[in-house]
Amino acid sequence: MSVQKFSFTKLVLGAILILISLTMFVPIMNLIAKAFSNPNKVHMLHGYDILPKGFSFINFQVVLSNPIVGKALMNSLFITIVGTAFSIFFTTITAYVLTRKNLVGKTPIMIFLIIIMIFEPGIVQEYMVIKDLHLLDNLWAMVLYRTINVFYLIIMMRFIEEIPDSLVEAAKIDGAGHMTVFMRIILPLSRIPLLTIGMFYAVARWNEFFKSSIFLSSRSKTVLQVLLRQFVVEGDTTTLVGAADLMKNNHIAQLDFSSLKAATIVIAMVPILMLYPIILKHYTKGVMEGGVKE
Repeated sequence: MSVQKFSFTKLVLGAILILISLTMFVPIMNLIAKAFSNPNKVHMLHGYDILPKGFSFINFQVVLSNPIVGKALMNSLFITIVGTAFSIFFTTITAYVLTRKNLVGKTPIMIFLIIIMIFEPGIVQEYMVIKDLHLLDNLWAMVLYRTINVFYLIIMMRFIEEIPDSLVEAAKIDGAGHMTVFMRIILPLSRIPLLTIGMFYAVARWNEFFKSSIFLSSRSKTVLQVLLRQFVVEGDTTTLVGAADLMKNNHIAQLDFSSLKAATIVIAMVPILMLYPIILKHYTKGVMEGGVKE
């Protein structure tokens, strides 16, 4: 068994990585501490304290009891889950087609895609397209919006090109068509890049608020990130706490709005954070393990 040697370089790199991690970990823990602190003791938090003062779920009760928040959360989950599935499928199948050696017009298609990636259309053009498709104020507008990211498409193409041709040729000899090759060979061997670009797509769709605020106008179709921006950035307290809530709960008037904002951020942050450990655990396994036996 080999023993790793200690080096000053590794020590410095480790210390730098720890410091970088703390710059992200401490603010998140500070938000969680504010969110779970007792309303009467929030003022006792100083700076970047990471432990709550007292303990209470009142902030989460106020936010989650609002039916608008529940509806917005479900809308965000629908757009993220369905939109990410669409993006992964169409990105992968497009990458498969563009990596076929006998594809006619591959170079003009790639030039066209790169031009699109560099010169993105403006918001007016995008709005007119959504309007002509009759998708304004429709969740499918955000599901179908930018289904394929050209940069992620190129990443997927580079990986598919590394899959041995012997696998595809063997499948074709056995009578497999392109769809069979794609579904039974390309997709199973593309687990790691699928998880990677899937995570990128999911994070982008979950955090999208600007286009959602333009394409989705009604309150029932709004998403959690739009509500979060209205409350946290614009200070619109009536978005989450209305007159009806004040009458139903005597404790709401005593709430600290900074802790209420922290609870809202935590609610919007937790679903996407849960995605990382699920995906990262698959990175340790070899993607080509068992694929080809020489």
